[in-house]
Amino acid sequence: MSKPVILLTRRFPDAVEARAQRDYVTIPNPADTPMSGGEIVAAAERGGAAGILCAAGDALDAQTIGRLPESVRIIATFSVGTDHIDLPAAAARGILVTNTPDVLSVATAEIAMLLILTAARRGGEAERMVRAREWTGWAPTQLMGVTLENKRLGILGMGRIGQALARMARGFGMEIHYRNRNRLGPAEEQAAIHHAEDAAFLGGIDVLSMHIPGGAATRNWLNAERIAMLPRGAIVVNTGRGTTVDDAALCAALASGHLRAAGLDVFAGEPNIYEGYHTTPNLVLLPHLGSATVETRDAMGFRCLDNLDAVLQRNAAPPHPVG
Repeated sequence: MSKPVILLTRRFPDAVEARAQRDYVTIPNPADTPMSGGEIVAAAERGGAAGILCAAGDALDAQTIGRLPESVRIIATFSVGTDHIDLPAAAARGILVTNTPDVLSVATAEIAMLLILTAARRGGEAERMVRAREWTGWAPTQLMGVTLENKRLGILGMGRIGQALARMARGFGMEIHYRNRNRLGPAEEQAAIHHAEDAAFLGGIDVLSMHIPGGAATRNWLNAERIAMLPRGAIVVNTGRGTTVDDAALCAALASGHLRAAGLDVFAGEPNIYEGYHTTPNLVLLPHLGSATVETRDAMGFRCLDNLDAVLQRNAAPPHPVG
């Protein structure tokens, strides 16, 4: 039996590409940059692709999906989020969509903890000072930050990533609070303090870590009104979705001193981020590193291939369907 054809919209980790090439006829993208919608359609048509292995940022909107050839049966995204895929358009075409849950929780929580530490201890400012040859030696009041011990960490979205972050933060002596659609059971909650209302949650924490999905319902969730609910001197970090933060409101709160510092790994419109972020000193910026470990990225790719294998090799239901 001939091998199914799949389109790889990006360069993927070596181990993932090797497995894909072993089991499929692959249509590669030699560049590590997103293909346009037209390029995806043209490549899928040219090669007769039965599956598409894509990634966050790819242009799989309704127009692109509507133009895909009939041969395409499945889109496997190298991500948990599916904001870049028009799910109703895929469903209308009968194209399955799958993702990669449960493999990047610890890696993303590590980045959240890195941002919390770096923001609290002014690591970004310190590193820039040393690189710019502006450091003139140790001083008693130089770049004073705050310690995390006995601080109250508020986790917005207490899913797998939030729970992994809570485990790490307890090691720093932090008190854990959380805001979630539903209260967790005792085994998952681990004595964390649940809040049913925004005002009580935001008003009772020192550090806010955001882990909520994107979409219309959460767009600009952290706006000027909610920022004002945080105590003066609070720290904000976001490793969830960039669209959940009002960029201008965040910069204004950092400039006024209402927020001590912030750290972001995700941005609306990335890689073209809000201009004010470039000149805000008490802000740590990372280029979407949440899942960027060898172990995690390999696991994500293998999960994509597991989904493709089920549909294209065994004509079975994928293990990780979306919707």
